[in-house]
Amino acid sequence: MISPQVKTGGPVVKVQHHVNDEVIRPERLPNIWCPGCGIGIVVGAYVRAIQKSPIARDRQISISGIGCTGRVSGYLNLDSYHTTHGRAIAFATGMAVARPELEITVIAGDGDLGVIGGNHLIHAARRNVDLNVIMVNNFNYGMTGGQHGGTTPLGAKTHTSPYGNVETPFNIPYLVAAAGASFVARWTAMHVRQVTAAISRMMEVKGFAFMEVLSPCPPTFGEFNGYPDPLDMMNYFKDKAVVDNNADLSGIGVTTHPEDSVVVGNFVDRKRPSYQELLGDLRARVSAQGGAKK
Repeated sequence: MISPQVKTGGPVVKVQHHVNDEVIRPERLPNIWCPGCGIGIVVGAYVRAIQKSPIARDRQISISGIGCTGRVSGYLNLDSYHTTHGRAIAFATGMAVARPELEITVIAGDGDLGVIGGNHLIHAARRNVDLNVIMVNNFNYGMTGGQHGGTTPLGAKTHTSPYGNVETPFNIPYLVAAAGASFVARWTAMHVRQVTAAISRMMEVKGFAFMEVLSPCPPTFGEFNGYPDPLDMMNYFKDKAVVDNNADLSGIGVTTHPEDSVVVGNFVDRKRPSYQELLGDLRARVSAQGGAKK
């Protein structure tokens, strides 16, 4: 079956319907992402996880921010929200507290979540808010021209660090785990099955569930750092990824130097009360005492 014709500014494109059309919006295709970008792979994994989940689709909420990954919400046939830069987690936290029965997933980039929205990331993990947060890390601000950011590897070149980045990058899984998240993982865009399985697990976790997905960005980060072809960085991930679920998180920073390995896995999976559960207990105690003291 062929969907209605889609106008893209060039030739009219016919989009084939697929089984996942109930979760995506085929009329919005083709997407805007560059050839070789890993964001579409992450979206596909998220869609498959939703299809496998026993959670009803009308309870699944997608929230994104600004930038390349911020466009994700527009392609999903869900209640989805495109929020302001750096504020996706803050927006999601308010919704999760007000409507704890919803399954809320934030999908955003490294600059959005780890830099501009870094404090929201830390405090949501500290509170253990029951959210799923997927950070697509392409090591730079891709949409705005390829500037260096808080996850740009040491020595990597960008438009704003043409002689090599001198700023030590965040080790995001280590940071989030130390803050108190219930689930922490890192995979790459090459690890499609593992990303899908991790998202499914995140939907089961009652607490802050976080996954970093390392993604190629050929037009900006790639062209400056020896990975100009869409397959170059995927081959790097294939050759250098080491699965270690019990890794010392303090030592799993990413460099992308050809000789360096990339440690991936589901690093943390622990049970502690979620923020919503703690608030529910607090309300129950206050109610049992006849209301708040004046």
